[in-house]
Amino acid sequence: MKKTLTVCAALLAAPLALPARAGVPEALKEHILPGYAGFAQATETLAGAAQADCTAPALRGAWMHAFDLWNAVADIHIGPSETGALPVAFWPDSRGFTPKTLTKLISGEEEIGHDPLGYGDVSIAARGLYPLEFMLYDPQFSDYEKGSYACTLVQTMTRDLARQAATLDAGWEEQFADVLRTAGQEGNATYMGEDEAVRAIYTQILTGLEFTADTRLGRPLGTFERPRPTRAEAWRSGRSLRNVLQDSKGAYDMAAALADWDLPQSKAALDRLYELAERVEDPSFQKVEDPGERLHVEILQQQVRALSDALEQEIGVRLGIQPGFNSGDGD
Repeated sequence: MKKTLTVCAALLAAPLALPARAGVPEALKEHILPGYAGFAQATETLAGAAQADCTAPALRGAWMHAFDLWNAVADIHIGPSETGALPVAFWPDSRGFTPKTLTKLISGEEEIGHDPLGYGDVSIAARGLYPLEFMLYDPQFSDYEKGSYACTLVQTMTRDLARQAATLDAGWEEQFADVLRTAGQEGNATYMGEDEAVRAIYTQILTGLEFTADTRLGRPLGTFERPRPTRAEAWRSGRSLRNVLQDSKGAYDMAAALADWDLPQSKAALDRLYELAERVEDPSFQKVEDPGERLHVEILQQQVRALSDALEQEIGVRLGIQPGFNSGDGD
């Protein structure tokens, strides 16, 4: 968190000239708004599927699709997403609150598990995509049968997730999109100028890639002496590598929509990231204890940073933001 705040502070403090046109409306229209709308639809489909058949094997495909749609906007944390993204995707869970909370709910067959509307009061550790991963993929939780409390809980959780997604979608579509579009206009107290709205989106791009490199890849890598494979994101479902790629593509796609010009270096960096990903043998990063596999994941981490560097050069410099803000600098 301190690293991310350092980057954000540096970007917000930097003077931003606009020698080239940056498209906030285009970023909204082409990436952000479709991203939230798609996620809302996917979670509604997941909730409907859970009502028809709540069992883990029946829901894995719909859950995977919903997660795919989430990845397009997963690293946006402004507007409604500043607080709304956390209960959708509470990770990393450093203290293991999710399995503890799920175990308590199931063992006690707590009444809140029957109440989709009241479920919003449950700890975020038992809400959103990651607790559902436990219910659908972890052997400790996923062997429940139709008619069981766990089955009902999954139905409640998917309905709660769909409601969260709809709230985020509406918050962006009906409110915050206009806040960004009207930056600098009278009455807009959030963004005093168009440059501030551009900077806000640009910051999301860079901090998202930083999170992918430092956390999505850095956590399972740990240290050479002590790798931590089970700290990988969504490793139970084998999504760890998939999330790295999709979140990186989401950052690039948002950047491409924001920029009113081609980004050849950044596109080449993204393509190279996908090429390097083919060398990773285990998409859940559970083999990082092997020196060869660890090297492949480390190279992937370097390439995510190379993508960020390319975007700094092709967007930041052109907008008058000097490259070289290092999240490791400062306190």
